[in-house]
Amino acid sequence: MKKILTIFGHPRIDSYCKAITDSYISGAKKSGAEIKSINVADLKFNPNLERMIENIELESDLKKAQEDIKWADHITFIYPLWWGYMPALLKGFIDRTFEAGFAAKYSKWGIPVGLLKGKSARIITTMDAPPFWYNLTYSNPGSKVLKKCVLKDCGFKPIKTTQIGPMYKSTDNQRKEWLNKIYKIGLNE
Repeated sequence: MKKILTIFGHPRIDSYCKAITDSYISGAKKSGAEIKSINVADLKFNPNLERMIENIELESDLKKAQEDIKWADHITFIYPLWWGYMPALLKGFIDRTFEAGFAAKYSKWGIPVGLLKGKSARIITTMDAPPFWYNLTYSNPGSKVLKKCVLKDCGFKPIKTTQIGPMYKSTDNQRKEWLNKIYKIGLNE
């Protein structure tokens, strides 16, 4: 049985990203996967990366998140793109949770060596811009940094991305179609 962890990175629980998360989880459960979820907005932690400088103990919510990350075979991140990138709270969660010694270490040449090998990932993002325009104009920094500079360096493989948009002026029918698409992705993960 596949073990899937979803990491919901929108600060508002009433967002369309939450509907996407629920749809993905429904599909994954239908496939027989075991599911755990993290709602970053519910966690109690300091998102600033002071720990590395001041040797501050990791908060209990982040220790639990690390346990869930170790447990999972596959991790799916779901978040909106704001100004081309993830919400600040999710960035703080990643900075604090995917720390050196847990997610990666450095070789004698300073090159990251992943400590979370054997796991796969998916990044699902929403955006107001049309995805083709966003990718053509900006080369997708909102997923690329997470994919290449975090997950790949931590040993994840493969890492897939799914973009939903444009959200701006989307119709109810478009949103239902997107939820169905995400359900099918969860079903086939």
